Amino acid sequence: MSSEIDQILGTDSSVLRIEENGINTINESERKGQPRELFWPWFGANISVLGLSYGTYVLGFGISFWQAIIVGIIGIVFSFWLCGVIATAGKKGSAPTMVLSRAAYGVRGNRLPSAISWLLTVGWETALTVIAVLATSTVFTRIGWGGGTGVKIVAMIVIASLIIAGGVMGFDLIMRMQAIITVVTGVLTVVFIALTFKHISWHSVSHIHSGSAQALIGGLVFVMTGFGLGWVNAAADYSRYLPRKASTRGVVGWTTFGASVAPIILLFFGLLLAGSSSKLSTAVGADPVGALATLLPTWFLVPFAIVAILGLVGGAVLDIYSSGLSMLAAGIKIPRFAAAGVDGTIMVLGTIYIVFVSGNFLYQFEGFLITVGVLIAAWCGVFLADMALRRKDYAEADLFSTTGRYGDVRVTPIITTIICSFIGWGLVTNSSASWLTWQGYLLKPLGLGGKSGAWAYANLGVLAALVLSFAATYVLHRKDVEKQEA
Repeated sequence: MSSEIDQILGTDSSVLRIEENGINTINESERKGQPRELFWPWFGANISVLGLSYGTYVLGFGISFWQAIIVGIIGIVFSFWLCGVIATAGKKGSAPTMVLSRAAYGVRGNRLPSAISWLLTVGWETALTVIAVLATSTVFTRIGWGGGTGVKIVAMIVIASLIIAGGVMGFDLIMRMQAIITVVTGVLTVVFIALTFKHISWHSVSHIHSGSAQALIGGLVFVMTGFGLGWVNAAADYSRYLPRKASTRGVVGWTTFGASVAPIILLFFGLLLAGSSSKLSTAVGADPVGALATLLPTWFLVPFAIVAILGLVGGAVLDIYSSGLSMLAAGIKIPRFAAAGVDGTIMVLGTIYIVFVSGNFLYQFEGFLITVGVLIAAWCGVFLADMALRRKDYAEADLFSTTGRYGDVRVTPIITTIICSFIGWGLVTNSSASWLTWQGYLLKPLGLGGKSGAWAYANLGVLAALVLSFAATYVLHRKDVEKQEA
């Protein structure tokens, strides 16, 4: 592993060249690396100290520490395992995730899920940028340097520049950045845990009451949506450069391990902190990362700001790269680097509005996350079922031809996605986001207690969309796949 770090951190000038590949398939001469190299981008994207704040959110479902640990581990590992499975499609098809999705939906029919993917990734990169700016402001205020408008503007410029630079330059620079972020944030996060361990009160944590089955399911789905299900639509974007002969098990294993290990540790410690202090839990709801800075000695605040910003940048860089690919897969005909630039501009404008105008974005974002999470879950079920039905590698040329074997518009997967999404929305509620109060319309007709009943916050809609879309596609799409591979 150390030799790979040296290689990634080396002086190869390719990282300073803008990647020319877009949504095209990767030529055999450009395919390189081994599955274990997937550890770096996935670990770097999920080492963010934002993972600590999930302790507050999961306990907020009214479950105990041990229940939260169980749903946290299951939700994180299973959702990132789905990413690992989808990542194998990149190795087989040499193309980004939302291009490989054309095999199920048709070349132009796939524009709908590609647009949904773009919406999710742009939303995530904007949210991560906002959280990084707010965290910087909080840290500077605590140091005594002032955290007002000027600091927020400078922080936004620096953070956005790092994210956009990675997205525009492309794959090689992103792999280099993620390796650096992995090393730096990994070390500083260990220091953070050591310095804040004294704030843990096991007596308080151990006396948190257990929650109901509905609360457990709600916490589980929230964890899945906040972690792995937020990445499934980008999972093959970084494995497409691997040689075809690369180990399939290795792709699944290293993706799952690299993405899961940091969130599990961070969630565990975040649960201990949140369970020890109700005051901290409340503060995290307003400023997820900045609130954690109040636990630290002054001398470590600057290193903490560095680890917080780098961790959030690590996730946002992967998001902006994949959002650009999703935009191209949706039918926008511009160069990949230009697509990343457009998404970066939207990200900056969104950050300006949230930080300087609206405020109180976190609950709105949670509503957005669950709403789009239902759509992505419905797509994910279709994509996974399509993968499960296939016995041969993708016909790469046909992924770009409306007259090829995958067709132009495939009605069944599209209708499946739409129906399962509407079922999913009917089984979730978002009371904190006023523009989403229309959801949950199936809870009462199905005898689940309505929008104020026991199942109201179990977020069943995400699981329903995932399972139902998989089952429907596996049954209804089988003959189509057999014809394609005949």
